[in-house]
Amino acid sequence: MRMKLLSCLWVFSALLSPAFAEEPPAFQEKAVTLETVKMLRNGGYVIYMRHGNTDTSRPDRVPKVDLNDCSTQRPLTEEGRKVAAQVGEAIRKLKIPVGEVHSSPMCRAKESAQAAFGNGITIDNNLMYTSNLTDEEKNPIIQQTRALLSKPAPEGSNRVVVAHAPNLMDLMGYFPKLEATVAIFRPGGEKGFEYLGSIPPAQWQQFLK
Repeated sequence: MRMKLLSCLWVFSALLSPAFAEEPPAFQEKAVTLETVKMLRNGGYVIYMRHGNTDTSRPDRVPKVDLNDCSTQRPLTEEGRKVAAQVGEAIRKLKIPVGEVHSSPMCRAKESAQAAFGNGITIDNNLMYTSNLTDEEKNPIIQQTRALLSKPAPEGSNRVVVAHAPNLMDLMGYFPKLEATVAIFRPGGEKGFEYLGSIPPAQWQQFLK
């Protein structure tokens, strides 16, 4: 009897071990529809934009970059500025109202935000690129990103966040592969946020037809 009991306990503990735990489902990127675009016209959502195209042959200077010196950071290219500007122009043509615009302090994000939305942006150090940071350094950035996606947007406008792909990956397991991709969220306050879908930069044209 004792041996049977020990055997049962071993099987039970083994099933609870990480080796037997189910893998969480992989994040599923969704396409934004025209209906989503129409909802954005009423305001109340969050538009998260990954910065525009960059020169990957010039990586960030690690372990630390100088936020006041763009030469220490992976730079935005002229194509990246053009693409960011096109995204901003599409948003305006579609009559999607934009209120507050928050940007990472990295030059590629700031320049993308300015190209897309003009100069009235808020630079937030807690939207910093997380890829080269420790878990402790990432924590306030993850918390701020969550807060900006969850906090209700001002009535009649949408909140914009211009930052980086790794930040969303750290927050929710989503890495937007294409630069200048926009992800749409419905803020839920204390309940968090809901991901509605993504728009790669080339897709805006189909909504403008």
